[in-house]
Amino acid sequence: MCLVFVCNEDERVISRQPAPGSCPYCGGMIHAMDVESQWRFCFLPLYFRTKKKYYCSMCARHLVVKYQDYM
Repeated sequence: MCLVFVCNEDERVISRQPAPGSCPYCGGMIHAMDVESQWRFCFLPLYFRTKKKYYCSMCARHLVVKYQDYM
């Protein structure tokens, strides 16, 4: 008996726009991308998620935004 687990994730860029600020590493311009990710199991869509990713246009680094909660 053989069990095959077929699962994959597809990512698609929906839109790109410039973001305020500059890169802390090189000082380049920051771009924001809206990315839609979709998990599939045996070609059936299971999960959709839209998230925003930030990257530098000069050094191509992925930038992470950390939020602080002020109360």
